[in-house]
Amino acid sequence: MALRTIDSLDVAGKRAFIRADFNVPLKDGVITDATRIEAALPTIQWAVAHGARVMLASHLGRPKGKRDPKYSLKPVAEALAELLHMKVILAPDCVGPEVERLSRTLDRREVLLLENLRFHPEEEANDPAFARQLAALADVYVDDAFGAAHRAHASTEGMAHVVPVTAAGFLMRKEVEALAKISNAPDRPVVAILGGAKVSDKIKVIEHLLDKVEMLLIGGAMAYTFLLAAGHTVGDSLVERDRLDVARDVLARAKQRGDALRLPLDHLVTTDLTGAAPLREVGVDIPDGLKGVDIGPRTIDDYRREIARAHTIFWNGPMGIFEVDAFSRGTMAIANVLADSNATTVVGGGDSIAALRRSGRSDDITHISTGGGASLEFLEGHPLPGLTVLEQ
Repeated sequence: MALRTIDSLDVAGKRAFIRADFNVPLKDGVITDATRIEAALPTIQWAVAHGARVMLASHLGRPKGKRDPKYSLKPVAEALAELLHMKVILAPDCVGPEVERLSRTLDRREVLLLENLRFHPEEEANDPAFARQLAALADVYVDDAFGAAHRAHASTEGMAHVVPVTAAGFLMRKEVEALAKISNAPDRPVVAILGGAKVSDKIKVIEHLLDKVEMLLIGGAMAYTFLLAAGHTVGDSLVERDRLDVARDVLARAKQRGDALRLPLDHLVTTDLTGAAPLREVGVDIPDGLKGVDIGPRTIDDYRREIARAHTIFWNGPMGIFEVDAFSRGTMAIANVLADSNATTVVGGGDSIAALRRSGRSDDITHISTGGGASLEFLEGHPLPGLTVLEQ
């Protein structure tokens, strides 16, 4: 994929509109994970260092097209000021005469952060008039929001047709290179580890990866749908019964490829999902009245052996309800196995990133993708609107 990046542009004295992904988790107005902000810093710092007047834009949460103080980018502005060691001005809006005035009077030692794009319904509707309003703020458009590249919104797709000079940011390039290597030219063998709650969320990437990897390891609640489809009992575990036929088809395809998909051999089970009730280890079949909450020790050992053989590893989704300490052992084990590996390791998805941070091993991973949904759609082989428009 040929992407022109910001370092090929002359940005001196120009207004550089950088679409970033600052959709960070908040608790009581405080950022709990600044990974996405930190990942955007190289592009911002390069633009500042090369004399651009930098404007940053992002969405945050789902305000449903209305102004909502709960989704203001004020905490992001404060975090950016601390990380950049610069004055960060939070605009009162993302479009309008006052915002345009600020864009033209911005000092090069300042950065302008536009208020939440999704306060306007026209953003998600990719409204052409709204895209032109955004484009009026920019001499140069730089898209560094890989996490939103699978959305054809005004700030990720529409305005790129209007601004005469466009490019990708460094994070966008890094994301594309890492994921393209897994999809197109990986060092083999390749192992993919997929977890999370629902088969329906990841069925397309599972089907796509079956033809790309030597082994696919399944964990999380979606494993119970596969196990039930394979004829095992799953007790009261979460199951998508309307996806059983799909799961059977996937298992049949994996068998044809030489048993290229592995399911848990044992589980941690309980009656209460808060961690208040006792835990038990059971084999592959879960008795009635019990819920699976994590992979068991035999599965951890089995998956560890498969991962140890790999030269390229992709992980998306936890192995259990890792937010509860008692149910986190499997997910933490996978995080540590990847971190200890000499393979190329790529991790995507918010829960997987949170698990890595909790393990303290983030720095030992080759690439941590900031885009959960975007990374999955990329690996499914779908064109991403935010990338397609940059190629064009």
